Amino acid sequence: MALKVMIIAYVLIIAKSGTEKSVVTELKNYKEIVDAEILYGEYDILAKIKVKEISDLNEFLLSKVRRVDGVEKTSTLISAA
Repeated sequence: MALKVMIIAYVLIIAKSGTEKSVVTELKNYKEIVDAEILYGEYDILAKIKVKEISDLNEFLLSKVRRVDGVEKTSTLISAA
């Protein structure tokens, strides 16, 4: 039986000032988002994403996350394990 591996990624998000809560609320509506939290520091939001394949991650980031109103910049970290 083949082992099914999921891709886990963490996305650091810089949001427009004052939009942090609405960005987190919108992100949590997507099934790919495991969790999303507001941060203090250089980045405003940390989102944990789970998808089946790396191509799914690319599509999700480009077509969903980066189009959320208030998202200015993202930095994606893909988990090694």
